[in-house]
Amino acid sequence: MSGLPPHPNRANGPGGSTTWPEVADSADPDLVELGLSRLADNVPGGVERVSEDAVLRRYVVAAMASGPFLTRILVTVVGALDVLASPWEPVRALGPLARWKALEVLRVAALDLTGSLSLEEVGEALADLAGSLLEAACAEAGLAQDLAVVGMGKLGARELNYGSDIDIVLVGRGDAQRLLHLVRPAWRTDLDLRPEGRAGPLVRSLASYEAYWDRWAETWEFQALLKARPVAGNGQLGGDFAKAASRRVWGRPLGADELRSLREMKARTEKLVGKRGLSEREIKLGRGGIRDIEFAVQLLQLVHGRDDTSLRVPGTLPALDALAAGGYVAREDAEGLTRAYRFLRALEHRLQLVEDRQVHALPADHAARAHLARMMGYRDSAGASALSLFEADLGRHQATARAIHERVFFRPLLEAFTVQPSRKGVAGLPAATALLAPAAVQQRLAAFGFSDARRTEEAVAELTQGFSRTSSLMRAMVPLLLDWLSASPDPDLGLLGLRRLATGPHRRAQLSALFRESPEAARHLCLLLGTSPLFAKGFEHHPDQLSLLATGPPGLPDAAQLERRAAEAIAWRPRSQLGKGLAGVVRGELQLAQARDVLGLATLPETQRATTALAEAVIRTALAALPAPAGLALIAMGRFGGAELSYASDLDVVVVFDDQECPPGEAERLAEELLGLVNGETPVQRLYELDLSLRPEGRKGALARSLRAFEGYYKRWAQVWERQALLRARPVAGDPAVGERFMSLAGEFVWGQPVSEDDVREIRRLKARMERERVPAGEDPEFHLKLGPGSLSDVEWTVQLLQLQASMAGQGTLDALSALAAASALDAADAEVLGEAYTFCEATRNRLYLVRGRPGDSLPPPGHYLTVLARSLGMTAPELRDEYRRLTRRARRVTQRIFYGKP
Repeated sequence: MSGLPPHPNRANGPGGSTTWPEVADSADPDLVELGLSRLADNVPGGVERVSEDAVLRRYVVAAMASGPFLTRILVTVVGALDVLASPWEPVRALGPLARWKALEVLRVAALDLTGSLSLEEVGEALADLAGSLLEAACAEAGLAQDLAVVGMGKLGARELNYGSDIDIVLVGRGDAQRLLHLVRPAWRTDLDLRPEGRAGPLVRSLASYEAYWDRWAETWEFQALLKARPVAGNGQLGGDFAKAASRRVWGRPLGADELRSLREMKARTEKLVGKRGLSEREIKLGRGGIRDIEFAVQLLQLVHGRDDTSLRVPGTLPALDALAAGGYVAREDAEGLTRAYRFLRALEHRLQLVEDRQVHALPADHAARAHLARMMGYRDSAGASALSLFEADLGRHQATARAIHERVFFRPLLEAFTVQPSRKGVAGLPAATALLAPAAVQQRLAAFGFSDARRTEEAVAELTQGFSRTSSLMRAMVPLLLDWLSASPDPDLGLLGLRRLATGPHRRAQLSALFRESPEAARHLCLLLGTSPLFAKGFEHHPDQLSLLATGPPGLPDAAQLERRAAEAIAWRPRSQLGKGLAGVVRGELQLAQARDVLGLATLPETQRATTALAEAVIRTALAALPAPAGLALIAMGRFGGAELSYASDLDVVVVFDDQECPPGEAERLAEELLGLVNGETPVQRLYELDLSLRPEGRKGALARSLRAFEGYYKRWAQVWERQALLRARPVAGDPAVGERFMSLAGEFVWGQPVSEDDVREIRRLKARMERERVPAGEDPEFHLKLGPGSLSDVEWTVQLLQLQASMAGQGTLDALSALAAASALDAADAEVLGEAYTFCEATRNRLYLVRGRPGDSLPPPGHYLTVLARSLGMTAPELRDEYRRLTRRARRVTQRIFYGKP
């Protein structure tokens, strides 16, 4: 079963071992026979001794059946059989530390594999062994008085694995390398949890630790301190460290952003496991794994341990029991997590015993998995193999752990909201041991981003009221919904949106049916509702889109599909209602593009192309409906022409006609009607802000110009900035032939002659004036996404000047940047700097529009909107401002050098 060949003398077995019933019933009889053969070769009289001592035989067989690691100890380490002959006597200090460790691990493992020790006892014995080794090393290195060794992680919690590193930090003074030189040959030792990680000093004074915690430590570092425990060296110094650490951990509230950062760190780790293809085999970091349980317990300790000292325990199982006793976790959930944790940790131990490796992934090999199943105590039965029985239990425990992990933070809140003190439970939910106290309810809600406990309670009551099947389903779903909402940028807003969508029995039934069929749709909906107020309003108008959330909104429809939808929306409407029909298309399709953006299903260029394609379809449909006379075309300019529309962009257009086919009066009439239809009579009726001011003579000139008029204007009066504007020009609607002729004469104007020094000076002068004058009052120029130094305007103007100088076309800013770099007209490093700043500012500007529900061009001041915007982009507010400064300062330096010609 192990995959190893049988021993050639198996039939007669060394020492008659084939007659031992322990061998036949072991996890791997072949491995045992092979091990006994090696024992016979290397330890004279060893097999005979095992044969004569039933107690010894039991432990030797269990150890050898586990794999090569323990067999090597039995065969090569002097005194191994003596240890297993008296397995209840811990191995005391003897000889080299590596030998001491090997013999004690053999003793503990033998008791573990025969079911003689509990999970807790195994972890405690291994942690005590590590502590003793460290104590001996400190004494030998002469550091026992100068240095305190503090155990972290599983060593600190006394829940060590066989294959664990021992995580430590060192406090005091002295040569840490002397200590590590002694310990590391016996046990892998990791000091990466110290301040500054691998870049920091190995040893620090207590004052240095305290200064670091008070000024620079991140949230995860305080989470790590939950398990800090002095294990060796100067006991007084170690105790002082533990007290100082405890004050920092429990003396500070856990804010919503801090808790969010911990959850995001775990999500990134889980995603990385998935990318490595280990999600199904990883029992520690995968879904429903050990980390799910430990993480949930630690988060709840950090949230509530500040006020409840009973939760300040380092071990996972004791902490879980304390959480259940205090009503912080439903007792049934605590028991489910405990069973899963015991199973998974026992499995982890057996995985690591095979070859003494720090491994957490199940083997892919069938025989190795079957061996592991037998190590876990499973045996073949008439109806099923040991492996199938093991895998069924493993899957059940993982599913239980994941399901509880997803609801554990909020199920006690639901019970506190819905169970009266005199009642034992609520329909569909078993009773907890105790109800969460009102102060603890508020504390947990605040930590998870819900600022108003009363409003949250009202929303939960409204979502779960009644005794129907729908109400029962919603009661079961609410803990999950609250968990998903808490991961959104604005949980309060998300809950309000959910409440709004569920108003009325029909709506609530529709929503609960969606959640029943696709929890993923519910998760997506919570993220969208907690990002922007526009989504709740949008789904009210387009409830059909809710069903698309199960797999994520579909990709961008092609141009023909969009035009067909727009045409269908107005086909049956009178002319006075064309705008209303097109408005439904704009809002529906734009919401899909925005949802793809928020859900991470579209890049910035893809979002820009989606919004541009929608605008093109609407403009073409509107033009056809008016109808447009022959010989007239619409030319997109600016961001519309560059196919890089943001959510709040105007549509810059010029109207051109051939006066041989289209009378000027008809062209002017069409332009006026198009403006009225697209802009609407009121802001509520507006499809887009259609802007025709880039035409010759601007707002003073005629709305529509003939080709001959454009040609004459470009030859006699046009200014250099108009060459710059035409870099983004392209036909989008109307007569294609007229559009092509316009592009030909515009191309002659743009590219017909090189850019002179005077032209460059004029472009620079215009840009400098814009920087001085155009930042609106009330907006922060230091954090302006469009006009601030190094922001969008710097990148766009720099790119456009380079295009004119290099005679290089390019539809949009990012396309032009790539073309310039490919042609060596711009250094690749400079192109990267400008591209990063452009992408950051444009993506942030789009997200700001969603967060506020209206346009905005600068980062909000510190406060609610900045916090929500930053969360939506996966950062904290200070991180967002720092990232803006970092990227725009780099881009500004490139702009100064290339655009302004300053060294």
